Amino acid sequence: MNVEQQAVHTIRFLAVDAVEKANSGHPGLPMGAADYAFVLWTKFLRFNPKDPKWIDRDRFILSAGHGSMLLYALLHLNEYDLSLKDIKQFRQLGSKTPGHPEYGAAPGIETTTGPLGQGFGTGVGMALAGKMLAARFNTPDFSPITYRIFGIVSDGDLMEGVTAEAASLAGHLGLGNLIYIYDDNRITIDGSTDLSFSENVAQRFEAYGWHVQSIDGHDRTEIEAALSATVAVSTQPSLVIARSHIAFGSPNKQDSEASHGAPLGAEEAKATKKKLGWPTDVEFHIPGSVKEFFHQIVHKNEIEYQNWQVAFSLWKQNFSEKAVLWNQHFDNPTPNHFAEELLKAAGTDAGATRTHSGNVLQKAAELVPALCGGSADLAASLKTLVKNSPDITKSDFTGQNIHFGVREHGMAAIANGLALSGGFIPYVSTFLIFSDYMRPSIRLAALMGIQVIYVFSHDSIFLGEDGPTHQSVEQIASLRLIPCMNVFRPADASETAFAWAHAIEHNEGPTALILTRQTIPEFERDHPISYDEFKKGGYTLQEATRGNPEFVIIATGSEVPLACETRMSLEAKGFPTRVVSMPADSLFRRQTEEYQRAVLGNQKTRKIVMEAGSPNAWYEFAGREALTIGVTRFGESAPIRDLVPHFGFTVDAVLKRMEEKGWI
Repeated sequence: MNVEQQAVHTIRFLAVDAVEKANSGHPGLPMGAADYAFVLWTKFLRFNPKDPKWIDRDRFILSAGHGSMLLYALLHLNEYDLSLKDIKQFRQLGSKTPGHPEYGAAPGIETTTGPLGQGFGTGVGMALAGKMLAARFNTPDFSPITYRIFGIVSDGDLMEGVTAEAASLAGHLGLGNLIYIYDDNRITIDGSTDLSFSENVAQRFEAYGWHVQSIDGHDRTEIEAALSATVAVSTQPSLVIARSHIAFGSPNKQDSEASHGAPLGAEEAKATKKKLGWPTDVEFHIPGSVKEFFHQIVHKNEIEYQNWQVAFSLWKQNFSEKAVLWNQHFDNPTPNHFAEELLKAAGTDAGATRTHSGNVLQKAAELVPALCGGSADLAASLKTLVKNSPDITKSDFTGQNIHFGVREHGMAAIANGLALSGGFIPYVSTFLIFSDYMRPSIRLAALMGIQVIYVFSHDSIFLGEDGPTHQSVEQIASLRLIPCMNVFRPADASETAFAWAHAIEHNEGPTALILTRQTIPEFERDHPISYDEFKKGGYTLQEATRGNPEFVIIATGSEVPLACETRMSLEAKGFPTRVVSMPADSLFRRQTEEYQRAVLGNQKTRKIVMEAGSPNAWYEFAGREALTIGVTRFGESAPIRDLVPHFGFTVDAVLKRMEEKGWI
């Protein structure tokens, strides 16, 4: 058995043994994918395990994340910081080798994959980022950005709808740096794909504008030829359809769903090793010749890496303006006094917060070249078009504007890829109600702790005549439930400017900006808000005029003016009342108990919460006895002037409910 065949079997049986030891996992895919994964990693992929975040590395995405042991075996053999001990801890608490690849768990894991289709969409974003960075930085004498995106996708990936959205845009933009191998093993958990999947995948992707080839996934000569052809294609993304056999070599479980999501079993694992000529008396076997083989692959890549570093240093000296721009993209994206500059751009007049947001975005895009993004075919309505920038097209990747089309789910997955690539701060936008289409990708952004900005307009029942299908009720509350995510609902130009500033400066997780279509009336503050005060998430907007407040009204967004009007009426009746604006409950939650009490009052202080959406989440701050002015049913199709009194968002309606509670 030659060393290449030994290496392929090493990949297979590291997966088999790890799954057996854990008594949990998916051995079938790694066993079937080992041949083409070996060819890809040893003959095409450019990487350096000593610098796993090297910006010009090729990215490898295992979109079929259930086959995670394939990735862990490859990382270990290619000398990443993933030991054999880590392999033996597969799927155990606190290990570097969880059941599905988790971003940050170990070096070399480029993105979290598990929900099928997500890796596919994320890879499109990474490829788009590569094209955009290359357009900004590559020069005739040296190109610092040449990386490609390689991935393995499964039948399940291609069935998920997010894949169709992302693939369509990738073909439209001609992302020639994107290469996916489709593991066509024709087996899913329920059995043969014949049960539910009979489309012609090749014709489908050709229709998207992809370069498509079909190969034997176990013929390494054929695999190498196909991959060589794909890297030569610069104007189309590529799909290599590799006909493979799940659980390759297993006497009784090859081509069976029995190997998809369960161990082979001790006897079948031993029989498979015997059939393929592998030692049966040892587990986690890695021949010395295989270790040396991979060491040479790593050494070859290190030489290429060192050559790149030398050329990059010279490039920075010769192209000082591009070097400054590089720093703005990768090291120091925001200038000094950034929040104050955005505040100046926001304006002072009353208006819809989507309009304030559009004004702020223009200045932010000017000051932060790394900022890029767009909408799901709603740029004019959402005010998310950067006016002084060209649009991204198949022939021009220099701009900051990305047109995603009506593809919310694909858009959100692509944004994750843009963020993970480095060098960009992506924003994506649509109506708040359609955040439901984006939720799986939003959740992954929060799970990975990556910086994506979501701009959601048309934030409540008050968008009016479009009716319940477009009027959000539960969306704000549900977004707030996602861990590691900040949700801002600003009330005026100042809060909108500061929300954008925080979203761009905060690089440890995603941010959602919740904006209105309708104009928000002006209201008075006791004093102008500072950025430091805003970053506390909630603050006193108007203080009670006499002593400690009897009532504290907590409001967000378009309901802040109603809170101020209600306070005026209560003060006139002799009830000292404070108004608290709380644009970001997640930030307020991080403040000290002393600050929270200073803003909200003590337990005896009666609380009123005003927000045109589901009120359930507010009881944490306001208590169970609070009066909530919210929406607990779906909306109505009508002009806003009729919806406001119908849903009780008037001073008279609030006072009546206070009377009913015996408060006044």
